[in-house]
Amino acid sequence: MQLLEEYEENLVQVKHASDNTVASYMRDLHQFASYLQEQNLEIEDVERETISSYITALQEKGKSAATISRSLASLKSFFTFAVTKGVRASNPVVNIHVEKAEKKLPQILTGKEVELLLNQPKCTDLKGFRDKAMLELLYATGIRVSELINLDVDDVNLPGGFIKCASGNKVRIIPLYPAAIKALGDYIEKIRPKMIADSLERSLFVNVSGERMSRQGFWKIIKYYQEKAQIDKDITPHTLRHSFAAHLLENGADLRSIQEMLGHSDISSTQIYAQLVKQNLKSVYNKYHPRAI
Repeated sequence: MQLLEEYEENLVQVKHASDNTVASYMRDLHQFASYLQEQNLEIEDVERETISSYITALQEKGKSAATISRSLASLKSFFTFAVTKGVRASNPVVNIHVEKAEKKLPQILTGKEVELLLNQPKCTDLKGFRDKAMLELLYATGIRVSELINLDVDDVNLPGGFIKCASGNKVRIIPLYPAAIKALGDYIEKIRPKMIADSLERSLFVNVSGERMSRQGFWKIIKYYQEKAQIDKDITPHTLRHSFAAHLLENGADLRSIQEMLGHSDISSTQIYAQLVKQNLKSVYNKYHPRAI
């Protein structure tokens, strides 16, 4: 569909949306396009009733409220674009809502669990040095997995003790703690030159083929070390991001600084960690106070 292609181009070229955002929006829209095809409908034919029927169809397939809300957001954005292009006179998604999904607090690791996980990679071979550097960097900075694998070697400033992280059209500077600086220094100076396939390769972290590490590749790495550490939690790259934020807050960092390091555009996204810390404090109180029985 021509309009979908134009919309995708608009997301990338005009909105400067991240790769993940573009992929998510387009996945939702292609699913909706398939639904329209089944109903023998065109974009011009879509009305509020069409959207309501689509929501019902998603619910019958067992889709969660969160998934349906995201799909609606994608459709609303797309139809706004269709209106600006003159394809539609109005947006049929306006004022359509679904019941909000209950917002679950993210799972975090304890300080001991983080230490256990970070100590799993053994610096006895190339992969061990690389994996150690990746895990230390992820916990040191709280960056997203997409940002981690998109880092170039020039984004690391070892003498200054920080990395430069670009997301969309925004760039943020995030400091590193000494252990992360050492792990990165060992990897960049001694290991990476032996792993890259091409001397012109700029990717910071590469796979065994010497090319940029993939998102899926890193997920396998973190799952491997979770099993080795025998940590009974479902650890994902985002778990370390959540743990980074919560641990900073627990130790006195202010929300605005954490917001800047995480790259949140809205402070409300960061405030969830304050709830998390309060919940953890309550759990500790109930467990250890002699009269909290």
